[in-house]
Amino acid sequence: MSRVGKKIIDLPDGIDVSIIENGITIKGAKGELNANFPDTVKLEKEQDKVRVIPLNDSKDAKASWGMTRTLINNMVTGVSEGFSKILEINGVGYRASIESNILTLQLGYSHDIKLAIPNDLEVKCTKPTEILVSGIDKQKVGQFSSEIRRLRKPEPYKGKGIKYQEEFIRRKEGKKK
Repeated sequence: MSRVGKKIIDLPDGIDVSIIENGITIKGAKGELNANFPDTVKLEKEQDKVRVIPLNDSKDAKASWGMTRTLINNMVTGVSEGFSKILEINGVGYRASIESNILTLQLGYSHDIKLAIPNDLEVKCTKPTEILVSGIDKQKVGQFSSEIRRLRKPEPYKGKGIKYQEEFIRRKEGKKK
């Protein structure tokens, strides 16, 4: 039995949920999100709560029960509060800037790297060495942050590269003479 799937999702004030078959639309202060889920689970709305129920005891129903509940909870959190990730850039001459919806990164390569910012995400450079990625869809925020980090992963000797703010880079000792 899924312990996660058993939990009921509480809806904060100002969140509007509509369920049509196995699709859900959640509207809130920050925007609107839609999702479709497998036919192995059933969605029910009761006043200010949403419940996910498996239709049978099959392996597929059990597998998608907790995941469906978590995805709906992330959608509710996204339209009410939003998600954000902070990336730090470490290294001499490494920096970032934003001009007309294009993120420009200088990461020690012979050329600048330019990334188009998706329309549903908000990206800010609070400092030249700090990037804030925020939006209502947790998956898209994480995916874009990962794409930025992949351009220059932090290395263990000097710590140069792009890392998440909460990430710890285990440092290695250099070569002995």
